[in-house]
Amino acid sequence: MTEPRLKAGLWASAALRRAHQLGRSGMVLRRGDADAGGILVVLRDRDGRMVVLTQARTADGEAAWTRGTGAVPVDQEGADSYVARQVGRDPDLWVLEIEGPDLVPPFEATMV
Repeated sequence: MTEPRLKAGLWASAALRRAHQLGRSGMVLRRGDADAGGILVVLRDRDGRMVVLTQARTADGEAAWTRGTGAVPVDQEGADSYVARQVGRDPDLWVLEIEGPDLVPPFEATMV
């Protein structure tokens, strides 16, 4: 049985609202399919270092996130390049950018 999924547009709005509640700025960089689009989250610290999170699944099939850009933070060019490649593969993707001084997402996220 598959778990119920929030529509992408609703999830994006909720994630940005949560970021704002925590005093972090955030914005939609790219709107994807409102119902079924995937989501990338670009976390940016105050020094301009970035991590791009992409949706994934755990070994048990649970929703999770992974650092698409790798374990080490990247610069703007590295983040933009990763996002462009992913959007080229999936034009329905949403891209959010959120300030994250600790490069940790402001929403509940299982990391794999």
